[in-house]
Amino acid sequence: MKLDGQKRIADRTIIVGAGMAGLSAAISLASKGENVLLLERQDYPGGKMRTLPSSLGGIDSGPTVFTMKYVFDELFQTAGQDFEQSVGLSKVSTLARHAWDDDGFFDLHASREQSSEEIGNFFGKACADGYQRFCRDSEEVFKALKNNFIGASRPSPFELGRRIGLLNVGTLWRLQPFTSLMTRLRTYFPDPRLQQLFGRYATYVGSSPFQAPATLMLIAHVEQEGVWLINGGMHQLAKTMLSLAEAQGASVRKNENVSKLLTDQRKVCGVVTGLGEMLTAKRVLFCGDISGITDEFLGISGALPKPVSPGNRSLSAITWSMEAKTSGFPLHQHNVLFSSNYKREFDTVFGLGRAPENPTVYVCAQDRGDGNEKAPKSERLMCLINSPANGDTVRLSESELEKCQQDMTNSLLKCGLEITTIQQNITQPADFAELFPGSGGALYGRASHGWMASFKRAGARTNIPGLYLAGGSVHPGAGVPMATLSGMIAAEQMIKDHALI
Repeated sequence: MKLDGQKRIADRTIIVGAGMAGLSAAISLASKGENVLLLERQDYPGGKMRTLPSSLGGIDSGPTVFTMKYVFDELFQTAGQDFEQSVGLSKVSTLARHAWDDDGFFDLHASREQSSEEIGNFFGKACADGYQRFCRDSEEVFKALKNNFIGASRPSPFELGRRIGLLNVGTLWRLQPFTSLMTRLRTYFPDPRLQQLFGRYATYVGSSPFQAPATLMLIAHVEQEGVWLINGGMHQLAKTMLSLAEAQGASVRKNENVSKLLTDQRKVCGVVTGLGEMLTAKRVLFCGDISGITDEFLGISGALPKPVSPGNRSLSAITWSMEAKTSGFPLHQHNVLFSSNYKREFDTVFGLGRAPENPTVYVCAQDRGDGNEKAPKSERLMCLINSPANGDTVRLSESELEKCQQDMTNSLLKCGLEITTIQQNITQPADFAELFPGSGGALYGRASHGWMASFKRAGARTNIPGLYLAGGSVHPGAGVPMATLSGMIAAEQMIKDHALI
């Protein structure tokens, strides 16, 4: 589509999507004086960081764990603000509570020493010794990748090796990109329950621990560096970031769908809204799922890589956001009640394309806090099970959802937890597919299966002049801090390309 020659392309940046990437990019650019217009199709910010209503208050129904605080310290500092003063935080001492049956539970702590002691008591000395080695190696992996990959523009495998140092053989070996996470975990933990526990880190990026690279063990160190609770819930973070972007001068329009990108001689020059309004800009940052940028949406045929194929999508989920009464199992803030056959669970999701009949269940008890195990009269829960990202082709029927809920309930009862639901909202992959166009319901973009998966994610800069990308489907990956970093990286790339300051 060509613009009338009399129209001046506004010297501004349009950001499509007010998820964590869009918010962080808006703050980064606006704080440097850039003219920013942020468009969000929902009436709330945060993207997947959403909240659903209950009579007890909002229920966080997306991400529930906050880590990598240093990313937000840096972001808020660029805007002259102190992150901790802007968002009330409390650091937790217990990371999560885990159970496999009704024979007790195991708590993983932020303190390496405390966790090691409890592992020794619960699983034996060999596992405690293995945990110490695991912690040392995960720390080294994180330090090697923190600045060379996670916080930098997307490198090639060779470039990453160069950044780390091709002669630094010890560090390169510990990255173990050709070994699966589960295979590597067996070298540390003879007890399969601990393999299952730490294998769950693969699901943090929507992947199977049997196919994801061992590099993901770095998440263990990320959690040891700190997990926090945000006063008012996770969604409060998105609200605070939106307010900060506006305070820095960014303009925000909610309930504003973008139907098409405007192009002029194969350059992006604005967007078209769902109501047909043409908004011009010199730069557009797209923060939706990369698979949502079709040729029709872009208006240029064959200009971008193909969308992520259904077979390469990450996990989706079925979630129950509920007000409920609980009894039996002493819930913590974060709880994981494991399947009795972890491999079958992932074979079912990724191989057979359906929700597992014996699922691992994550339960976020949002009124418990850290160390508060006393059950309230009624409380807010978010229960989640893994599910395939086929929401663009499959919508589960009411009877199928009832079957999934019964399977989930059985997994909880196996560990002694009984839930009596007062009210609930169910979200299935088809709902996520509608919320996040192009995703098929995948919550993390491309699955991190195989050593090349991370290098296949798109970078911030595209081959279309003026078009940039950020978000959980873009480098450096999915999750609250990673998506936030992607927005910061995209803003930095824009500034470098266009000398905005």
